[in-house]
This record gives sequence, structure tokens and C-alpha cells, in this order.
Amino acid sequence: MQNLSDDQRDADAELLQRYASGDAAAARLLTARLVPRIHGHALRVLGDRAEAEDVAQEAMLRLWRQAPQWRAGEAKVTTWVYRVVANLCTDRLRRRGAGAAGLDDVAEPADPTPGVTQKMQQAARVDALQQALASLPDRQRQAVVLRHIDGMANPEIAEVLGIGVEAVESLTARGKRALAAQLSAQRDALGFENE
Repeated sequence: MQNLSDDQRDADAELLQRYASGDAAAARLLTARLVPRIHGHALRVLGDRAEAEDVAQEAMLRLWRQAPQWRAGEAKVTTWVYRVVANLCTDRLRRRGAGAAGLDDVAEPADPTPGVTQKMQQAARVDALQQALASLPDRQRQAVVLRHIDGMANPEIAEVLGIGVEAVESLTARGKRALAAQLSAQRDALGFENE
């Protein structure tokens, strides 16, 4: 989880303006800053790596198209792109219907140092969390992921989702309760008995 400072957000707007002026290096830098975060968010919401890649790519294409008209100070680049990602995820979830997310595509941790048992346990935890997230209503899932996984503040989440701060607080509280209820039965199986 990573929260960006105002200076970093201003740097995002500056990079976008430089791209609009023809600076390809600025585009590469902004892509390197934004794509891992928005791809990760889309993956957690959708549970499908290929769909998450498509969403991240589409969000960046929309950002590049918006660059010439971008008015710094009106919106943060990160907030704008997260809102696009949230909308794209919602569209895909609606098209998908009530079907379950593909959990086979959830990535295992990249850290090679844990042993095999630790890796298997961590994968089981990721799968359990992804299954529990997939069972939440779409808006709750997005609010929980933005707040508790991506580390965004409630006012920024409200902007991304186009709702009030109180609604964000309600969505995240209900989502957390639902996740806790679902995961509590698996506590021992997931290796949390001694933690």
C-alpha cells in the first residue's frame, strides 16, 4: 500500500502535461508510476489477470487522450485514472453477471525467500481473500480494495466512486464485516491460529 503525497500528485500532472507537449519520456515515467497500481486494483476487483491488464491499458489510453485537455488543479491524475478503472471494472462485472471471479489467475507473492510451506499458505490466504472479495457486492468490493488494499483516503475514494464520504464509510464498514465473517471460519486452515 502506498499513499502519494501532494508533490507526487503534482508530479503526475506535470508528467501528463509534458506528454501532451510531445515528451515521450514523461509518458514512460507516468506509465511506470500508474500502471502497477491500477493493474493491481483491477486484478483485485476482477480476479482475472487478463481482464485487469485490459482495464489498465484502456484506462491509460483514455488518460493519453485526455492529456491535451487536462487542466491541472481541477482533479488529481491518480483520482481521475482510478475512477476510470473503477468504471471499467464495474462495466466488466456487469457484463460478467453473477459469475464467480477466476481465482486461478491470482498471483502468488513475488518474494522468493519463503519456503514451500510458507508459499502455499500465502497462496491459500490470497485465494481466500480473493474469494471473499468476489462475494461482496461490486461497490463494497471497490470501496474495500481502494481503502484497505490500495490505501486511499475516504474523500479520495468518494471522488473515485462518485459518492459521498459517508457512503464510502458505510460501504467499507459493511465490506469489512462481511469479509471478517467469511474468513473467520478459515482462520485455523489459513494458519492464523498462532498469529
